[in-house]
Amino acid sequence: MKPFLFAINPLQPIQDDFLVAAEKSHFSISNLFIEGGLPGMIVITLFLIALFIAAWKAPRWVKEIGIGAMVFALFWNMLGLYQAMGAVMMAGDISPALIAGGIRVAMISLLYGLIVFFISLIIRIAQKPRI
Repeated sequence: MKPFLFAINPLQPIQDDFLVAAEKSHFSISNLFIEGGLPGMIVITLFLIALFIAAWKAPRWVKEIGIGAMVFALFWNMLGLYQAMGAVMMAGDISPALIAGGIRVAMISLLYGLIVFFISLIIRIAQKPRI
């Protein structure tokens, strides 16, 4: 499973990834990280690191960093759906299972961004008396 951002033939990487994913019965965190799109997942992870640094150094920025992670994840999700719909348009007739797999892969980054946002809310609630 190799991550792609803009492929020359967008349908080929999607089909390869879903066939490999269908053969595996379990998913690890690293597989989900790669399937979600390596560049976007790295940026969301940088938001998570910045969140922990802000919780220590600048508590007022915790909520804003969490919102930034969520907005970036939503952007990355829309980019993934745009690519998947482009592949569907180029291919014409595609099975619903392949479309559902594309939506599942696009949602990985959004779920990761929401997890970072929820972590920011928990940190914000824990630090509320200090702010």
